[in-house]
Amino acid sequence: MYEWVKALHVISVIAWMAGMMYLPRLFVYHAEAAAGSDKAETFKIMERRLYRGIITPAMLATWLFGLWLAFGFGIVDFSQGWMWLKAVSVIALSGVHGWYGSMLRAFREDRNTRPHTFYRAINEVPFVIAIVIVIAVIVKPF
Repeated sequence: MYEWVKALHVISVIAWMAGMMYLPRLFVYHAEAAAGSDKAETFKIMERRLYRGIITPAMLATWLFGLWLAFGFGIVDFSQGWMWLKAVSVIALSGVHGWYGSMLRAFREDRNTRPHTFYRAINEVPFVIAIVIVIAVIVKPF
């Protein structure tokens, strides 16, 4: 059963990360569109479907399978620093997820005040966190 849970965890992580890197790209294009335009309304639909239909379920599945791996099989040693680095990083990524949700609401309500360049910059945040997580899990630096 362990291999199945691990596989489902990895699949969930991939879906979550793909969405977390795509959503800010949509925000870039949405920020360039005039509020109320057909283009802006289309981005609202795309963003909502991505966030609610893919990113959030993938995040929940990542947490579910990750916690199952950590506690259900008795293989995680919380005395090792790498596990705490991973845990803090996953919590940070979940916070970014929520932050993106607040941006989604601002766009939905036509309250966005940030330029497209801001969204280009934050597009890299999930990937940087993912790099930390992968190094922590694979290299186990401490």
